[in-house]
Amino acid sequence: MSDTIEILLSEQPCVITVGTRLFALRDARKPGADVVILNGAPAAEDTELKAGDAVVFIQRGETPSKEELEALMASRHTPGVHEKLRHATVGIAGVGGLGSAVAIALARIGVGTLIVADFDVVEPSNLNRQQYFVDQLGLPKVTALDENLKRINPYVKVVTHLCRITPDNLRDLFGTVDVMVEAFDRADQKAMIATHFGKQFPDVPIVLATGLAGHMPSNTIVTRKMGRSMVVVGDLETAAAPGTGLMAPRVGVAAHHQANAALRIILGENPEQ
Repeated sequence: MSDTIEILLSEQPCVITVGTRLFALRDARKPGADVVILNGAPAAEDTELKAGDAVVFIQRGETPSKEELEALMASRHTPGVHEKLRHATVGIAGVGGLGSAVAIALARIGVGTLIVADFDVVEPSNLNRQQYFVDQLGLPKVTALDENLKRINPYVKVVTHLCRITPDNLRDLFGTVDVMVEAFDRADQKAMIATHFGKQFPDVPIVLATGLAGHMPSNTIVTRKMGRSMVVVGDLETAAAPGTGLMAPRVGVAAHHQANAALRIILGENPEQ
């Protein structure tokens, strides 16, 4: 009979001696840990570990190493998904209500590089739907977003450009992306990037959004594939107008449609299905 068993320690296989107790393992592997997680729940009492148990030791305020964080994230993805994500580059044009939420969603799943561009600063009116905080008022949005993304996943590479996006600088800003996300507020800006990005990069998918204002039903926001490289999210109708403002819930629904479309494209899947 074997005198060892295998458990998962921070999602990595770990062979321990039969009879090893939880707190003894903590003291041996991470004596400074403040929180002990056993099989998905905080453990208040010591116990003998069994084969197949999953253990995570957490020290409050400590940032895991890149390898440890990637192992923990990869464990939540199906095999091969994390490897594709960490090698992908996504461009985001505009980091307001749509773009800031898209960036956070993609950072959380471990997309390797995010290239973000915007010329604007965080204003009080932005806080009803954009992923910023009161103490970031007045900061350039790309600076504030970079700060927030580093707190979520410090190992995602974030390239920021504080500038107005034009047809002339599209190639310099986004020439290396695998997927492009349009996240502007104004219709003329949306039309500009849809037209010029498509001409300059006909083989790079672009995910646009239109029709997401107000508090209409969430299910009217859908993802449609239009042509070979264009995906459009929204209801295609509901624009911001007096009495129909931009609000966090519906903007967030659309942003996560866009993020999910980018994810599916990275994984080689049809974003519409």
